Amino acid sequence: MPHNNLTLLTLDFETYYDSKFSLKKMTTMEYVADERFKVWGVGLKFEAEPTQWHGPDDLDVLHDIDWENTALLCQNTLFDGYILYQKFGIKPAYYLDTAAMSRGLDPLASASLKDIAVRFFPEDESMRKGEDLVNAKGIVDLPPDLEAQIASYCIQDVELTYAIYNSMEFPETELDIIHITTEMFCVPKLILDKGTVHEFLASEKANTAAKLEASGLTRTLLASNQKFAAWLEEQGLTVPLKKSVSTGKDIPAFSKNDVQWKAFTLKNPDLNHIFQARETVKSRISETRAERFLAAAHADGTFAVPLRYYAAHTGRFGGTDKINLQNLPRKSILRKALLAPDDHYVYVADLSNIESRMLAWFAGQDDLLAQYAAGEDIYCNFASAIYDKPINKDDNPTERFVGKTAILGLGYGMGAQKFRATLAAGVAGPVVNMPFETANEIVQNYRSTYFEIDMLWTRCTHFLNEMIASKYRHGTVTNFYDNYKSISIGPDSINLPNGMNLKYPDLSPTQEGGYRFQGRKGYEYTYGGKLTENIIQALSRIVITDAMLRIQKIEGLDIVLTVHDEIICIGPKTNANERFNAIIEAMCVPPSWAPKLPLQAEGGYDISYSK
Repeated sequence: MPHNNLTLLTLDFETYYDSKFSLKKMTTMEYVADERFKVWGVGLKFEAEPTQWHGPDDLDVLHDIDWENTALLCQNTLFDGYILYQKFGIKPAYYLDTAAMSRGLDPLASASLKDIAVRFFPEDESMRKGEDLVNAKGIVDLPPDLEAQIASYCIQDVELTYAIYNSMEFPETELDIIHITTEMFCVPKLILDKGTVHEFLASEKANTAAKLEASGLTRTLLASNQKFAAWLEEQGLTVPLKKSVSTGKDIPAFSKNDVQWKAFTLKNPDLNHIFQARETVKSRISETRAERFLAAAHADGTFAVPLRYYAAHTGRFGGTDKINLQNLPRKSILRKALLAPDDHYVYVADLSNIESRMLAWFAGQDDLLAQYAAGEDIYCNFASAIYDKPINKDDNPTERFVGKTAILGLGYGMGAQKFRATLAAGVAGPVVNMPFETANEIVQNYRSTYFEIDMLWTRCTHFLNEMIASKYRHGTVTNFYDNYKSISIGPDSINLPNGMNLKYPDLSPTQEGGYRFQGRKGYEYTYGGKLTENIIQALSRIVITDAMLRIQKIEGLDIVLTVHDEIICIGPKTNANERFNAIIEAMCVPPSWAPKLPLQAEGGYDISYSK
């Protein structure tokens, strides 16, 4: 791997902060760009040599380092690596990050340096993060005695980071994914069209103001569930209710996706102007996102892409630094505001139906897999079975949507009631209302048609039992589920084919018949269908990251973003078709552990991220 022949440099910047100016109050981009930003000093550790502190007057030492032959290691490299490039113009040959690695190894545990140190060195009190940083809070220029304290604090952090890194066993391919993800942020290549974003923001604010005026109500009333419920009651209306997941009590069903709210709005069309105003007030995400896009842009127009490696339990990426590009709507103007540099295109490729394909492969549902391999429209095929007549995309969009919802939703054990509610909510398509009996017939039809998938949920229940049983075995005992397809079962974990694991700490059965494990904020609950979903998402994620590694090797291409099943690159305009075809080809290579998995990708290229 690239970093093996490089000099390892562990680095930690210490920077000025106060009660109002800190990463708790601001994004990394805002914090580093602010005129108050100041580097107090930096700790540098070359390989296993002792860490050296360099104060604010000795930062030129950074330019004496052979960065082309250096791998940078930090705890949260999105911060230190960003400073290194934005303030010093320095890009190392390779990025490493113990916080990211920790999330990969223990996705349900804290990735702070303090907590990682306790986990890795539980008996060694000398391996603990210090508390001296607070002594320098609000002091711009450190006096010698306080600088000595901060230097000692920094050196301890560097030594901890280095020791933790050397204690971690981590797949080389995943280190490469961390490098790619970090470089997206630290060395930005996308350009933000600020004019388009300003126009979009002004339009959104004007739209909100117009809807507020049309409603005749105040922003405060519309934004408060309690006040809005009281207003509805004053109009003689019955407030729609739903059961609270956390308390089990009745609460107002005011979410735009609540079935009860959908029914309520349909029954009261004369209040549409009120409903529209409330939705606009409650969902300021477009305005907020536009403001954050502008705040994240650099003076040269570049736009850093903040992605969190291993944000989800299953390894999926997530947003960070208050910008979540993972939920940027496909038709959003903000997508089109992300531009390629001059003489370059934004190349976008999207894996088609990767989870559904992976589910069919993992379950052994060979007939469904064959349909995918033949390039058939799976949604229309199942919709034809539902409606007992030929369904096609152009003439029967609603029926096809029902088939699509079934294929994408029923594979993890969804029942008739939830399936019916999903269709009625119309979240990703038209609103479809159907009797419970009809919804139940479709669910049963799915389960009988794709009986191998139905059997997989039971098999995954056995996986849960095996994870529990393997904790109490002594010696090596072979079980039926050793090396099932691409996975194997271990104590409280499922071992994935890329060397990572799905972990379920303290997994145990519940009296109700399910299972629970220790999650981020207490116990989380699972069952066969849910575990099926976790496995399929984890395996699908590996297919996508493997494609990223292949694409990164294509000459002239730089990966600048990944969104769910999309990979977005920047590349020259010359030979655009050849370059795009190379990306599609790289996306469609099946993994070695699933050679018969039929993959398909589509996309395009333009001057902006317009797909």
